[in-house]
Amino acid sequence: MAKDGSTAAADGTTAGSGDIARSLELLWGGGERPSRGPKPGLTLDRIVTAAVAVADAEGLPAVSMRRLSTELGTGTMSLYRYVPGKAELLDLMLDRVLGEPLSAEPDRPAGADGTPGDWRVAIDAMAHTYLDNLRRHPWLLKINQARTVLGPSALRGLELALSALRSMGLRDPELIGVIITVNSFVEGLARTQGDAAEAVAQTGLSDEQFWDSQRPYLERAMLSGAYPMMAGMSEDTFSADFDHFEFGLQRLIAGFEALVRERTAERTAGGTTDPTAEPTPDRTTDPTTEPAPDLTAERT
Repeated sequence: MAKDGSTAAADGTTAGSGDIARSLELLWGGGERPSRGPKPGLTLDRIVTAAVAVADAEGLPAVSMRRLSTELGTGTMSLYRYVPGKAELLDLMLDRVLGEPLSAEPDRPAGADGTPGDWRVAIDAMAHTYLDNLRRHPWLLKINQARTVLGPSALRGLELALSALRSMGLRDPELIGVIITVNSFVEGLARTQGDAAEAVAQTGLSDEQFWDSQRPYLERAMLSGAYPMMAGMSEDTFSADFDHFEFGLQRLIAGFEALVRERTAERTAGGTTDPTAEPTPDRTTDPTTEPAPDLTAERT
């Protein structure tokens, strides 16, 4: 049981499963190490950097305090003076990698400079950036991030995303919905790609070898007449040349465009020109906005 009452994950794969208060102190700069104890060459930054490197190379299960002490050339107990354990270390690792795109791309995204930008470009950039990040750090897909402890990088990334999307003129919950929808799409495709690569590594069979082994059975199934739709599909249906990521992303953007047009029409009908304003209520159906009845006729 963690100090905050939560149950820590035994394998350290659940964000926010450790001492949340301690993680927040470390993320926001309020948890500096004591002046005595560890040698000056060891820093929290070095520990997190080493942990990310090990996870990138060998996966999250390889990250342990003992392993990091070997990588850093220090005693295991010295690490505990900086970070309580793997669960809290995971929170720091997440914020570190989430901040990489922010430092790698200093230019502000569309709309972040105070002027309306093209939200379509922003969504496209968000999706590709996130996909690249997941490919650099495939262990991110193994983490339960339902309760991520929000650090500076996570909040800054969300702030920039909201700034870039505000010209859509959607309600705040809908803007968050756009981000969740795009991220979920990217994660789903990245997970599929990652699982495929993992299957090759575990079995030693390439994708071509795997499907070739099934070819005789699939050909007989197609000739049986039981699967007419599949049998009639073109030869390039499952071609690796088809970009499913780009296809899906552009369809998402097209769907958001339809929603933006709908919201724009609602504002126009309500006499509102501000793209970020809420639609004006329909006064013909809102009883609280009906004019008071004229009682002069009754009095006369």
